[in-house]
Amino acid sequence: MRVLALEPYYGGSHRAFLDGWVRRSCHQWTLFTLPAHQWKWRMRHAALTFVRQFDERVRGGDRWDVMFASDMLDLAAFRGLAEQTQFLPPCVVYFHENQLTYPVRFEEERDTHFTFTNLTTALAATEVWFNSNYHLREFYDTLPAWLARVPDRQPLESTREACAKSTVQYPGVETFSDRTFRRAGPLRIVWAARWEHDKNPELFFEAVETLQGFDIDFRLHVVGEQFRNSPAIFKTACQQFEDHIDHWGYQATREGFEGVLGGADVYVSTALHEFFGIGTVEAIRAGCFPLLPRRLAYPELLELKDDTDISPYFYDGSARMLAERLRDLANELACGGSCYKSGEVARTSCRRFDWDRRAQELDMALELVACT
Repeated sequence: MRVLALEPYYGGSHRAFLDGWVRRSCHQWTLFTLPAHQWKWRMRHAALTFVRQFDERVRGGDRWDVMFASDMLDLAAFRGLAEQTQFLPPCVVYFHENQLTYPVRFEEERDTHFTFTNLTTALAATEVWFNSNYHLREFYDTLPAWLARVPDRQPLESTREACAKSTVQYPGVETFSDRTFRRAGPLRIVWAARWEHDKNPELFFEAVETLQGFDIDFRLHVVGEQFRNSPAIFKTACQQFEDHIDHWGYQATREGFEGVLGGADVYVSTALHEFFGIGTVEAIRAGCFPLLPRRLAYPELLELKDDTDISPYFYDGSARMLAERLRDLANELACGGSCYKSGEVARTSCRRFDWDRRAQELDMALELVACT
């Protein structure tokens, strides 16, 4: 089957997802992509850029059975601008994120036009795939109240129409080799996320400061993509915890990133926003014991059945409890315990996201759309 992929933001998790699937897919893929920067401009102009490529390729004889686009594409505009409309195949739109509930520091920063683009894209799609049940529910639960703000003729029925053709398709995650040994030393803690406010680094470093007060020895690996306006706490923490730091900052190669995960004992998330959590799943599959706030997509990732389900992998979201859980893990390690063995249940839960399995499932789901 011939697939045309349209990715206006070809970088980060968007690129990792597309590349990981294409490498393992049984289908033939054509990729239209744009570099991953200036995301607002990408959402505005990608449809115009891609439709010109589409029309030119169709005039040259190319045909596709199905299209696959990310949420960064204005699909309604793409379809409306296409000259070769008779050759437009069914289209799946994949929501890595959405612009309605994606966190902004101040609500007045939110550009509602991009939310409408997400909605019209979903309505123009044959099917809409979300990367988690949490993401799907949050988007459609929030959408009606947002649409009610429209001055008149609120398109409230649009929520039902889009939701009716929406489903969940988890992304795939790279596999990691089983650990055979642990290098001697104190507890190794990794915090790996974008250096932005929605990842809540302040809470992490507050917990580290509390842990330091417990007179516990530990090592820190603080990695992730950095930006010009990264929170000031990183500069402060780098100085404050200098004697504990093994890795600090962005890892330029995949090998370097995997090496950090493979050498750590515990992975910590303090996120206020996570529609799925590829980095979290990667850390778990790499052998880290996860400590996660009990919110967002995390309970879904580890298959908690309900709010009463007990799991050692969650804390209440406070810096104090996070520090206490880290202290307990450090003490267990000092007494001969193994974070790797203690994380086996989490690793088992996350095996369902391995690319070898997910690529086959995504291929089959795409084939069904092509037949519509």
